[in-house]
Amino acid sequence: MRGPGPTPRSSRARVRGATIAAFVALAPLLPAAVAVGTLKVDASLPYVCTLPSGQQPATVRITAAFPERAVPGEEIRPTDVTTTVELPAAAVADLTALKASTLRAETLLTVGASQNGQHTEASWRGTAQPLGVPAEGPLTLTTSGDVPTLTTDAAGDLTLTAGGLAVDLAPSTADGAPTTPASLSVSCVPGQDAGDRTLLATVPVGSGSPEPSGPPSSSATPESPSPGPHVPRPPLPTGLNAPPRAGTTSGTGEVPTVPGSGARKDRGLTAADEPGAPAARPAAPPCVTEKPTPTSLSAYITGYSNVRKLNGANVIPVSCVLIEQGQPEFVVLPDGSMHLFQTSTGDLSHGGRRQTPPFKATFLTFGFAPTTATLVLEQAGPMTVTSDVLLVFPDNLAETYIRVPLVLRVLDVEVNGTRLDVGPSCRTEKPLSSPEPTPAKYPGDHLVLLGKGQLLNGTDATGYLLTSGGPLTGEVTIPAFKGCGAGGENLDRLLTASISGPGNHIKQIQGQTCSVGVETPPPDQCTEDRQPLVVPKPAR
Repeated sequence: MRGPGPTPRSSRARVRGATIAAFVALAPLLPAAVAVGTLKVDASLPYVCTLPSGQQPATVRITAAFPERAVPGEEIRPTDVTTTVELPAAAVADLTALKASTLRAETLLTVGASQNGQHTEASWRGTAQPLGVPAEGPLTLTTSGDVPTLTTDAAGDLTLTAGGLAVDLAPSTADGAPTTPASLSVSCVPGQDAGDRTLLATVPVGSGSPEPSGPPSSSATPESPSPGPHVPRPPLPTGLNAPPRAGTTSGTGEVPTVPGSGARKDRGLTAADEPGAPAARPAAPPCVTEKPTPTSLSAYITGYSNVRKLNGANVIPVSCVLIEQGQPEFVVLPDGSMHLFQTSTGDLSHGGRRQTPPFKATFLTFGFAPTTATLVLEQAGPMTVTSDVLLVFPDNLAETYIRVPLVLRVLDVEVNGTRLDVGPSCRTEKPLSSPEPTPAKYPGDHLVLLGKGQLLNGTDATGYLLTSGGPLTGEVTIPAFKGCGAGGENLDRLLTASISGPGNHIKQIQGQTCSVGVETPPPDQCTEDRQPLVVPKPAR
């Protein structure tokens, strides 16, 4: 082996200033709560969808929240966005003809944005939790996901209008295998009788910041001039006056310019969402470190979690974890190998608590009863992040273990559309557990995730590295449930029989960490308000 050997003074020396960090969260996310000063949208619209069996009427419900008003140059970020599609019984017949038992769904809603005669379009993408195919009747899908921001440097009312909708269905048979064909694409357009109801919202864009006041008295007509929340971004270039088009954001969150001529500040509207170009930073939950230290970090993670007993997988939406780095140590082992070791600590962060946001999981109980559960994961002890980087020429091999005790709490359950009252204390009787490679050093029940990566000198990293992120995998046993039920009804056995058991695979994708504790956070890591810039997407 080539490379530097141990120092004559000692084989164990501290290495200061190393840029190593890691985190994990098994943390699904619900959309952020709508704050005072927002404009709520809840529109139910008639659509016409083209199914394999032909054109059929459908109902599309769109919910979202916008700032009541904005100023030129301010990002307008939709929040709490969901798209609910109710397809007719013909859609169920098309799926049952394929012997589909469950399905996953994604939607892409085209939203038109207009101001002062200029127009652009944005794509609102959403993913649904896996759900069972009903035996008959309509099929209802609810999706949520990435929504691009809009920016305008001109004053005037900004209108947002619902347009075409694409629905991609991935059905599976009862044994979990894909159907033939493995996917169905459904295209939908607003029906003729939708009329002006496709107008979702009108956001006034003024020339200055209004004085804040109370909440709006109506979801359709805001009366208070309080400014909506926004995420700051770098100043936009001026000197443009051409009609706007769909835009993108670079790694710094800056919106590309629109070709044009002349020197005007009111160059109009841009939408941070153009196919084939770098995507805008998707909507993400708050990830703020209140009192950062020089070693503080923050990051987002997302992924999939299988429930083996239910033969299904649930998307783990974007979530936040706050990390405090430990002191890295350079160590030469007796075999002569050189390592960089580090142990850090972390916390889930949601609403000031060490827990995940609530999330919905949909599955078939006992193989036939559609069941939806609202769940939350509560951190029951310290989160530890142990990293080992083997330093060899010409590359470095990294291995990172993340350990955290998590209790699964059930907030609400519906079986075949009927709500079951699980009470306020329904949860697993102990934390989730994973196979532990060193149980003497790390006793007790806890989740274990492992990430492996390689960094060849002079090239980009592959796999998982602490600062740049990547995939983390593990396997978890879900314990039995306790405290479930109300009014004398005990639901412990029902939930234990439906969900509890071993062999549940987890794959999560970590994004780039944000060094929130440094004096000037790197612009390719952090937003201007010191939150993680990179929002990863789940991968199987």
